[in-house]
Amino acid sequence: MFFFATAGLAQRDDAGDYEYDREVFVGVNKNTNGGLIGGISGKMGTRINDELFQFYGLDLMNVRHPKEVRYNTILGNSYVFGKQNHLYSIRPYYGRELILFKKAAQQGVQVSALVAAGPSLGIIAPYIIEYSISRTETVRQQYDPEIHQSRFNILGTGRVFEGLGDSEFAIGGNAKAALFFEFGSFRSSVMGVELGYQFEGFTREIPIMVGAQNRSIFHSAYFTFYYGFRK
Repeated sequence: MFFFATAGLAQRDDAGDYEYDREVFVGVNKNTNGGLIGGISGKMGTRINDELFQFYGLDLMNVRHPKEVRYNTILGNSYVFGKQNHLYSIRPYYGRELILFKKAAQQGVQVSALVAAGPSLGIIAPYIIEYSISRTETVRQQYDPEIHQSRFNILGTGRVFEGLGDSEFAIGGNAKAALFFEFGSFRSSVMGVELGYQFEGFTREIPIMVGAQNRSIFHSAYFTFYYGFRK
């Protein structure tokens, strides 16, 4: 009993020495509405009291339709048949983070619960495909079901960010709730994983896929791997 009491007191003392007032994180996101990489995130937090932080963040995300299916072409490229537009979401937000279990200075895992909300700006960019119109001639243009009726004539997609200059915009809002699991062996740097649920809605329907039910509201489970600094 004396041993456990001493060890527990030492851990509380270490945790008490592990104080910080500001933190900055950058991260890579994976979510059920995204591809291999859903997007990138960043946030900055400041202390309110011993257990509570406030933070400002920004997410840059690629939002996919659940009906998207990727096909391979005879040239080895890939494309999504029936996709008409990309949806890129810019999500600034403000939130609060409550520390549930605090870790010692250079060991253990810290667990926090957080909620956040903010506006969303949706960028609706044309989905460009390369389409064969003859044996020697191809065109790159936005997918149109009236023109591009055969998926076997599709040779691939356009260049990166091609068509972005012809984008339309949609306004909306976002909210999320999550748990943040933090680990690391140094006081000034930290790594962690945020596991949560994201909700986002726009003021109008976003036309992503032809022949499928498009929507104005999106929700997804996600995790974000963060790396950051504190002082």
